[in-house]
Order: sequence, then C-alpha cells, then structure tokens
Amino acid sequence: MASTQTNIASTPMPPTGTMPASTPGTATAAGSLLVSLAPLAPEALETMLANLSLAFAGETVLVATPDAAPQLSSDSPLRLLPYTVTTVSTSPWTLTAADYLNTYKLAQENRASACVLLGAESHTLHPEAIRALAKSALQTDLTTAYYNLGPREGLVNSAILYPVTRALFGTRPRFPLAIDLGLSLRMAERLATVAQRFTATGQNDAFLWPLSEAAIASYSIGEVNIGPRTLPQPITPDLNTLLTQIAGSLFADVDAKASFWQRARGVQPSQPIIQTTPIAEPPPDVAPMLEAFRFAYTNLHEIWSLVLPPNSLLGLKKLSLMHPESFRMPDNLWARIVYDFILAYRLRTINRGHLLGALTPLYLAWAASHLILGSSGTPPEKHIQDVAVAFETDKPYLVSRWRWPDRFNP
Repeated sequence: MASTQTNIASTPMPPTGTMPASTPGTATAAGSLLVSLAPLAPEALETMLANLSLAFAGETVLVATPDAAPQLSSDSPLRLLPYTVTTVSTSPWTLTAADYLNTYKLAQENRASACVLLGAESHTLHPEAIRALAKSALQTDLTTAYYNLGPREGLVNSAILYPVTRALFGTRPRFPLAIDLGLSLRMAERLATVAQRFTATGQNDAFLWPLSEAAIASYSIGEVNIGPRTLPQPITPDLNTLLTQIAGSLFADVDAKASFWQRARGVQPSQPIIQTTPIAEPPPDVAPMLEAFRFAYTNLHEIWSLVLPPNSLLGLKKLSLMHPESFRMPDNLWARIVYDFILAYRLRTINRGHLLGALTPLYLAWAASHLILGSSGTPPEKHIQDVAVAFETDKPYLVSRWRWPDRFNP
C-alpha cells in the first residue's frame, strides 16, 4: 500500500505508548473485517472490487480506498471507506509507517476486529488468496504472504531479510517485508504505535518490521501461500540505494530490539518447504556481479578491514581468486559478513551510508554464488534454507561480539 496520511475528522491518536488496549473480537458483526487498499488505477480498482465481492460473497466487509470508487450494487457485500492521500510515497512498492497508522485509525473508528492490508498491484490477487489472508487475520495476530517467485527474484530477501529475521527473532515466514498482511486489531494497534514514532517526525515512508514486533509481543504468527501475484517494483533501479534503504532499516530494528534477541529463545516449528515448479530460464549472466565484487575487493579492502575480522577477509581473498564456474560463497562466511555489518552499523564504525554501500558488492558475490549453485542443479529454495540455518547456527557469534565488540572471535 502506498504511503499515505489519512484525512479523517476524528479524535487524534493518543501519544505514543498510551493507546487504549484492545483485543480481537470487540467489533460488531457488520465491521468484523477491514480491507485496506493501495491506490489503484480505475480499471484495476474495478477488478479489485469484483475480486473482493467474490471473496466475501454474503458477508459484510469494510474496504478502505483512496480512489474514486464506482457505484456498488445494493446487494454488494462491500462498504467503501474513502480516505485521502495527502503524502506522495517514495516507496509505493512496500508498506510503510503511514499505511499502518492509517489502517489502525480506520479499524478503530469502524470497530473492525481484524485488518487485511493489500499492497500495490493488489488487483492481481485471486479472490481465494484474499479470503485466505482474511480468514487467518481473524484467527491469528499476524499473517504474512508467501510469494511464489522465480529463482532470480527476491534475492535481497533471501540473502539478508529472511535469514536475519529467522535467526534473531525465531520466526519462519519467508517474506519479512511482505506487502500483503493480515492483522488482528491488537497487532494493528501495536504497529500503529511504532509507526507513530516515525510519522511524528515526518518519516511517513519508514519501513516497519511486523515479524519482529509480533515476536517480542509473543503474538501468534501465520503464513499464507497466496499463489500468483504481480509484485510492484521499486521506483529506483539502483541496487546500492535500495539495499542501503532496506538493510539500514533492518539493522536499525535489530539494534533497537537487541535486548530481546540476545536472550535464548525457541523458534517456530519447522514448516515444510513450499515446492514450486521451477521456471525454465537460460543460464544466469553473473559476470557483472563477479566483476563488481573483484573490483570492490581491490578498492574497498581497507573499509572491509574495519568491519570484518581476519578470517572473513581471508575468505574474501579466496573468493576473489575463484574461477566463475566454481565460484561459491560458503554459507557460514556470508552469515558472519552480515552479522559483522550489523555490528558495525550499531557501533558506527564508519559512516553508515559508506558502510551499507560497502555491503553491496558482497551481496552481489552472494547472489552470483546462489545463481551459479542453482544452475548446477541445487534447488534455490534448499540453498536459501541452508543459508538460514547457517545464520541460526552462528547467532552466538553475533551475541558474543555484540557484548564484547572489541574482540574478534576466531
């Protein structure tokens, strides 16, 4: 859902941390579910409303939309709630702080007990997928969407977001930055409280991390495979800018919640890997990725040496000498690299912008290794799960270095 501010004549939100307590199930039957939509083109909105009518035939559902909606028939199950977009989003491809704040306001005012947030391009969702999210939202505090992506899609998620979130917060859903979510009212309230801290300072486009929020609150978490869906693309095609934005937000969240993830905790029960039909693709062209990594090894070695311990630097040296066909980044090396960058972000070892920029060529090396491994016959999802296990296994390394940052562990 695009980042927005809602223009509603209502009682202002209480100050951060003083919202009234709420629990699922307090709404009237007529307002049991709120579906909040991102801005859509007129034809896409018509398709979306038709899909919602199919998904909730015979039920009453509140639909929040910023767009001029067509006249609905008298027997439609939908009740439209218009809201006004007063801020143009620079991150329309994902949910942002303002989206969570707006959704909770509307849910609270209309006595909804659960919410479904649907991001940009939501008209490409099947009615069954929307209903599955809604059903889970009425039973679970947080439901995230599982996306069926090609082997070359969502690699930032697979390399960093998923393994870090799973290892540190003990959550299993594959997409921590999902753009389609189901929320209980108390989960929506919690996210709105966090969002208010950003919107109060004008950071309407700030990212929130629902999985970590649910984990520290001991809220229930679910995941729904929503099938095919068109995913919106970021406005900027520049990987360095995008990675800096996403990783910086995640690292800040990890820093803010250190007291939680440093304590020993269990994890959600293991879930079977969702098998998808492999997409036939020509062999990946990883030459530009490897070239960027080798160029960075020569030019960024001094910066990396401020962040990474000797063992990791030795591992990178070996990588820089590998032939393309045999290029492999060990999973444990990648886990340590990311953990050391998280630590350096916390300590401000170097300027954070420079730090995150120095991560980009290392990510490209991981991506090249992952794609080469996939083209050699290893199922991409299996490798991603192996990477996540490496992060889980090496979590004590991060905890130790977090507490004693001046000591490089062997």
